[in-house]
Amino acid sequence: MPRSITQVGLISDTHGLLRDEALRALEGSDLIIHAGDVGRPEILDALEALAPVVAVRGNVDTQPWAEELPATAVAEAGLATIYILHNLAGLDLDPVAAGFQIVVSGHSHKPSNTTRSGVLHLNPGSAGPRRFNLPITVARLDLRPSPWEFKLIHLLPE
Repeated sequence: MPRSITQVGLISDTHGLLRDEALRALEGSDLIIHAGDVGRPEILDALEALAPVVAVRGNVDTQPWAEELPATAVAEAGLATIYILHNLAGLDLDPVAAGFQIVVSGHSHKPSNTTRSGVLHLNPGSAGPRRFNLPITVARLDLRPSPWEFKLIHLLPE
């Protein structure tokens, strides 16, 4: 990926539902990361119309089309190297030792923004059907300022 990437859109757990609000929230992204549980290949096509997409396979992505999606992926964005996987519990490496600055995951449907040993761990939450009382969200990551800015975007009222 080119070093000129500064605006990263983060989405996960669409489960076959891509809301217009999600597309609007991700407009202007230089790169979009989908952290799994895509649900339908058309979702990736719609996201690709906005920006290049790096997507991983989630536990519900069991149809033949999803076999092409990797379980993990790496994206270069600005000065950041990003490790992407669906379920953080399956993290199979030490991000610090591997040289990653950011880890992006989904699965839990719970948005989060934490730092562990200097590595930013991000989960954009779920953009798909509502689960329990959890919010419907996507996120934006701005890699221009220091520290980097993570913005959670609520797609529906609570």
